[in-house]
Amino acid sequence: MRAALVTTFGDPSVLEIRETPWPYATRDEVLIHVHASSVNGTDLGLRTGKGPFRLAVRLPFTPGFDVAGTVVACGPQVTAFTVGDPVFALLGHGGGGAAEYVAVRQSRVSRAPSRIPLVHAAAVPLAGLTALQGLRRGAALHTRTRARVLVVGASGGIGSFAVQFAKLYGAHVTAVARAEKQMFVRSLGADETCTAQELQSQPSPTWDVILDAAPLMTLSTAQPLLSPGGTLVSVRAIPAEAAEVLALAHLRGTPRFHGVQTRERGQDLSMLTHLIDTGKLRVPIHRIYPLDEIQAAHQEAEGPHVQGKVVVTS
Repeated sequence: MRAALVTTFGDPSVLEIRETPWPYATRDEVLIHVHASSVNGTDLGLRTGKGPFRLAVRLPFTPGFDVAGTVVACGPQVTAFTVGDPVFALLGHGGGGAAEYVAVRQSRVSRAPSRIPLVHAAAVPLAGLTALQGLRRGAALHTRTRARVLVVGASGGIGSFAVQFAKLYGAHVTAVARAEKQMFVRSLGADETCTAQELQSQPSPTWDVILDAAPLMTLSTAQPLLSPGGTLVSVRAIPAEAAEVLALAHLRGTPRFHGVQTRERGQDLSMLTHLIDTGKLRVPIHRIYPLDEIQAAHQEAEGPHVQGKVVVTS
């Protein structure tokens, strides 16, 4: 089968399309004929090999951490799916979505939303779960009444879902985005918008929850913007400073820090499906590329103009 491969770290030009061995569904796995995958920040970081990303992957590897497609085979222990089911899935740490087929454990798979094309559904799992779990599990937003939420990086994949989830939980949302993207984030439900420069240079109110999807903030830089008992939720899962380590120890009087470690919960994927099918959650698609143009897809995803998700069809 055809798949994208990274054989050396670097810019998007290191991505190659090659023939690779077919995967097989064993035990509790389903074999998915991939209609599409999406480009996430994790893909970009792993491809460059910068910082901790170099230790997180072995070369060569196939990028892509979420997929949507059709089940074409089931392992003997699969009970939740049958051949022909339209599904979407969050893959494991090894990636593998930018390919024609992928084998995935059934616990990582859910029925795809019927309201949107399968190609669009590929944009949902990683970004959608990260935003949902960050706000619900990390900040307990569903327990906060009339919370004020600041979303940094609101126009990207995770940020665009976070704005919508925060509004669904009844929050007042301020979205940080470039000036040319502010109409887009307002269309997702943001009550207020500002640029990163305005956030830094102007006196600001405080927020109960800051979700940093960029990620640009540490707890020290976020603390003046947090209300008492406020929480910084960062897509950077590993603490970057001592203040964050102390916050994780839940020391009294210290604003909490939560680094999102996205979990492949089938229940959460099913919740995303329900929200999409009932019209409560939009899936913003920036642009769709064929697999042969995955270099261009990565280049676009790294650029300043993205609004929503970049998708790669197989």
